[in-house]
Amino acid sequence: MTAADITLYHNPNCSKCRQAVALLEEREVPYELRSYLDKAPTRDELERLLDKLGTEDPRVMMREKDERYERLGLVAANRATLLDALLEHPTLLQRPIAVRGGRALIARPPERLLDLLDDTDDTDGDEADDNEGHG
Repeated sequence: MTAADITLYHNPNCSKCRQAVALLEEREVPYELRSYLDKAPTRDELERLLDKLGTEDPRVMMREKDERYERLGLVAANRATLLDALLEHPTLLQRPIAVRGGRALIARPPERLLDLLDDTDDTDGDEADDNEGHG
């Protein structure tokens, strides 16, 4: 592991993201914030996130209730179209997404982070570049 145990895909305007950060700070867990609205994830990063989430389906990490999801016609879209939509509209990315080693989860509710903290499988994985270190 690097100095940060957790990488958190984060939107500072999201209350769940702020709660996740508070939980990490309360437990003194080193973390890095990945401000995905400032620097959108690449297709490769999205693919790695899907792998770490244990799925091939981009819908798992999409905000399906966001009005843009329906407006963009994503309800019946294929995988490639969904990934393209995430690249073009990073606000569709569900948050917070927490990554630790080779595993990721959608931290909704933020207490789901405890699953990663208790996880003993800390295999190293490529984390996002350009993170802001905290913790």
